[in-house]
Amino acid sequence: MYLLLCMLALTDIATPTFVVPKALGIFWFNLKGITVAGCLTQMFFLHTISVMHSSTLVTMAFDRYVAICNPLRYATILSNAQIAKLGLVGFIRAVLFILPLPLLLSQQTFCANRIIPHTQCEHIAMVKMVCGDIRVNRIYGFVLTFVINGFDLTFIALSYGLIIRAVLRISSHKAHQKALNTCTAHICVMLTYYTPTFFSILTHHFGQGIAPYVHIILADLYLLIPPMLNPIIYGVKTKELRDKVVKYTCRSSADTKFTQSSADTRDDISSGLQCPSGNCQIVREYVNQH
Repeated sequence: MYLLLCMLALTDIATPTFVVPKALGIFWFNLKGITVAGCLTQMFFLHTISVMHSSTLVTMAFDRYVAICNPLRYATILSNAQIAKLGLVGFIRAVLFILPLPLLLSQQTFCANRIIPHTQCEHIAMVKMVCGDIRVNRIYGFVLTFVINGFDLTFIALSYGLIIRAVLRISSHKAHQKALNTCTAHICVMLTYYTPTFFSILTHHFGQGIAPYVHIILADLYLLIPPMLNPIIYGVKTKELRDKVVKYTCRSSADTKFTQSSADTRDDISSGLQCPSGNCQIVREYVNQH
């Protein structure tokens, strides 16, 4: 589980890393220009990370299936080596599927009006600036979207179908609740990722009458919402993460209070006298720990 959370965190960090610096340059310094090579590079990494994110969600669905339906063999089926292999397969799949997109666009001729109505270089937005024949680009992009998302969502649905079937066979209501509770965080993460993604794709392909700012907002949401909400979701649902946050928060609070304690309080600790300021207990605990 921690390896999968690490993979998810890496994709969450990488996604805004390729978008936010350029977006801030546009809004803060009016640096709206970007080279064709730079735009194609950003597009490649954005879509590669997006596909990798989806692969991670598929792997997490398989992890939940094994944990609930075959718990005695969980450590054997999903060993560290197997998780690393699944992550490598997801990365290779993302690169192989996305690499043709910038290669096809690099062979095209762009029109004189090279304005991308977005804060990042998306494949759909770049295709609209091509003056030549774009049927191959459109078909490949359209098929790629539905093949990847269709396969991933089908596999996730199959995993949860088997999970629900296994849960329904359990007679204990408490066991039902415990089994389904292990899937809550993953379901929330999937909703925050796939819902804005599909809205953005559908509005691009079928929403010709929609205002341009709606396309921009949706494109930004599906890139920024998952990295923002995923740490909160798993931080709330995972007991170990909650304990670590509370531990380091309390330690930081104790360090601050010790730093702000008066010299008189420290002298009282050394001499064994009672502290009038009421901070003795905090300082004693700090001294015992350090």
